[in-house]
Amino acid sequence: MIDTENYIEPQMSPAAGLDEISPLEILKAAALDAPTEPGVYIMKDGDGQIIYVGKAKSLKNRVKSYFTGEKDIKTSTLMRHIRSFETIIVPSEYDALLLENTLIKQHSPKYNINLKDGKSYPVIRITHEEFPRIFRTRRIINDESLYFGPFTNVQNVNTMMELIDKLFPLRKCKSIKKNGPCMYYHINRCMAPCCGKISAHDYSLHVQSVIKMLAGETDSLIIDLTSRMHEAARALEFERAAHIRNTIRAIESLAGEDSSVEDLNPEDRDYIAWAAEGVLATFTVFSMRGGKMTGRDLYRTRSAADETESLEQFITTYYEPSRPPPAKIFLQSNLRIKNEFDLTINWFKEKFGREPELLIPEEKHHAAILAMAKQNAAEDLRKRLKERGAGPALDELMRLLDLETRPERIEGFDIAQLDGKHPVASLISFKNGVPDKKNYRHFKLRTVIGVVDDFAAMREAVRRRYSRQIREGNELPDLVLVDGGIGQVNAARGILDELGMDCGLIGLAKREEEIWLPKAKEPVILSRRSEALKVLQHVRDECHRFATNLNKKLRSRDIFFPILESVEGIGPKRAVSIMKTYESIANIAACEPAEMAQKCRISEESARAVRAAAKLTLEERKFN
Repeated sequence: MIDTENYIEPQMSPAAGLDEISPLEILKAAALDAPTEPGVYIMKDGDGQIIYVGKAKSLKNRVKSYFTGEKDIKTSTLMRHIRSFETIIVPSEYDALLLENTLIKQHSPKYNINLKDGKSYPVIRITHEEFPRIFRTRRIINDESLYFGPFTNVQNVNTMMELIDKLFPLRKCKSIKKNGPCMYYHINRCMAPCCGKISAHDYSLHVQSVIKMLAGETDSLIIDLTSRMHEAARALEFERAAHIRNTIRAIESLAGEDSSVEDLNPEDRDYIAWAAEGVLATFTVFSMRGGKMTGRDLYRTRSAADETESLEQFITTYYEPSRPPPAKIFLQSNLRIKNEFDLTINWFKEKFGREPELLIPEEKHHAAILAMAKQNAAEDLRKRLKERGAGPALDELMRLLDLETRPERIEGFDIAQLDGKHPVASLISFKNGVPDKKNYRHFKLRTVIGVVDDFAAMREAVRRRYSRQIREGNELPDLVLVDGGIGQVNAARGILDELGMDCGLIGLAKREEEIWLPKAKEPVILSRRSEALKVLQHVRDECHRFATNLNKKLRSRDIFFPILESVEGIGPKRAVSIMKTYESIANIAACEPAEMAQKCRISEESARAVRAAAKLTLEERKFN
């Protein structure tokens, strides 16, 4: 069965009692876990009715603000009625503004009514006529006219229309039956097609140029306008130069207003995306009706079926007589629709008497909307996994690896080096499936300098970690994971036995994700969908990232020392002092010479030379 939760209530820890946490505290906790991306937030009352819709550049920051600090009367009144909220992630603040506008008009929330004027954002219309007209409007008519927008900045629209009127003066009059040219022709604001002053072909070329400009193909135009602006400035015509500058800004601003939540395409469409982890899956449906996003639904499922079967089950449950399918349904591109959905297509025919198109997005715009749906599904899945915790995955690990206890504390090791230079080991720690970063450690290895011996490096890192843990009486892991195969595992096992540690030990080899147990002749292979394997991969990948970052940092210093020492007045000792102070080439390139001179006790002239050398090195790296 599909659990049709259009909104997922904030969840409490299983250990917490209902009487111990107030509804406000639950909402506050949910706000702290909100996504940081731009989007729209929807507040609901106890009956599930939408009472407020807002937009945010960062959803987390905005929603969190409702639960901190003092509130004015309006906000306090709103907070007394909120019992749940949901968020919709969108690509930009501009999209959030448009979606907020649509949802307010659609739902008329109680606490938004007095804040909105009910108007639509303006669009630019090119009429469907032999000699098309162009003008700004707030009404969209289904008469084959072309529409561009909507635009949130009216001033930019006006500037763009003024520029179009100067460069491509299309006709203004509603009727083309004229006895002679009108005033607009005489002031160079119309080409007078009504009097045969321009052919239909030449006129259409001007219309196509306008369409390209409004579609964002403006590079050549901006280059030309920039040249004119500089010419005006050189001629001391600063007012004209400023006007051209404002025109360029308007063009760039309008070209950037490409929305994923409004596109003026009248075709009804649904976009279905999903995210899955183990048996958990979240489906997202974005509905576009009349060129606007009218809704986003989240549906949580549990299924052991494969991706195709799960999607078929979702589609045949989601669409029903009260919610018939639109003409087009876009799906994630990792499915071969024609080969895999014959049964679903037949089901549509029997159920609704028609067959919607099941499509993989090829156009950038459709792909962007589907990516937005996928992001919302992934965000909800992240929350579900956090709410549930790693318990089931850890139980699976205990069973599969025949461990005596559930591996609540997992520690991972990885070795990073380059031809024996700067060998380092990373130690990372996970508690209940979550990174425990306060227990991350780096080891600059001492016994393998100048040689490449991963087994010896692993033995040193494991010995140094656990001999100290035992000596200080600190917590020991339930499971140790090493990045590698049977060789690394046996090297680590020898040290653990020497120290008298009786914990689990495995290796995870990257190529086939093979799990190696000590002294094993064959690896253990888990399904790629296994939640236990996902936990191990997370530990291994985090460990590798942590080790590689330190190794790169050390190599960066090593490479930069000769460059530093080439600067007059900078010897080996001062080079070391500079690197210790600033740690990286990027920090040196960004510092103030006077500050470096003071901190590193060198002349300001030498500091400027050091900074120049750092900048040059960074530039060279960009091209290498």
